Amino acid sequence: MSAHSESGKLSSLFIKKATAAFIDDAHVSMYWEALNYLGKPAIEKAINEYKAFEKILKDHGAQVYYFPEDSSVNMDSIYCRDAAIATSRGMIICNMGKAGRKNEPAAQQKAYEANGIKVLGVITAPGTIEGGDVAWLDSKTLAVGHTYRTNEEGIKQVTALLKPLGVNVITVPMPHYKGPSDVFHLMSVLSPVADNIAVVYSPLIPIVFRNELMARGFELVEVPEEEFDSMGCNVLALAPRTCLMVKGNPITKSRLEASGCRVIEYEGAEISVKGGGGPTCLTRPVTRD
Repeated sequence: MSAHSESGKLSSLFIKKATAAFIDDAHVSMYWEALNYLGKPAIEKAINEYKAFEKILKDHGAQVYYFPEDSSVNMDSIYCRDAAIATSRGMIICNMGKAGRKNEPAAQQKAYEANGIKVLGVITAPGTIEGGDVAWLDSKTLAVGHTYRTNEEGIKQVTALLKPLGVNVITVPMPHYKGPSDVFHLMSVLSPVADNIAVVYSPLIPIVFRNELMARGFELVEVPEEEFDSMGCNVLALAPRTCLMVKGNPITKSRLEASGCRVIEYEGAEISVKGGGGPTCLTRPVTRD
């Protein structure tokens, strides 16, 4: 069992239900515009979408822990990957680069400690890092995107915490794209779904990093331009070559299947597309087999 994988069989994870994050229509109305959602999520549809999403995770045998409703955070806390990083020695508690999400790491730390899950360290200001900017390439290599949400000091602190574990950190300098207000992480353009397969959106991947992936033997499943905004590149591995993705990305789905992957889809118009967070964002994996 390992925490240093993006594609092993998912054995334990945390999630935050739509009922605990979105809460009600009044809460959604208060926050969705300030948090730069593409549109206001419809609360009842969101709750139903999330129930179906949660059922898929449980049906695949994962032990599911829950982040509780917390008045110190807002609806963005549904995207629970971002506030922590899982390692074999415990969780690294992030320091968010998005001001509207600054309270999420502390709220998550309480939940980890309440469930007996160790904390390896805490990223402190002026360092910032978000979980959507980190991806395990193998058990000893963590790629970290240098973005508007994750800065040099945050990467330096994570590197220091992981050095005693024998982990090498690769920094990936990401492009400006739509600027500081946009949700743009490393995992917006990269989703490993097996030891040697990754879903990628190459137009926004630095050449040096794309070459690194190929040098490591990854087969790259390319997401077409028309499926990038609909979360085509945001794919969660439930197990090696078993992929969970937002419905509405048929080209990417067919390319994954051509690479020998099984694809499961979920309705995510309200819980994923409007907030810019697909299945990897909606989950905080702790261990994989």
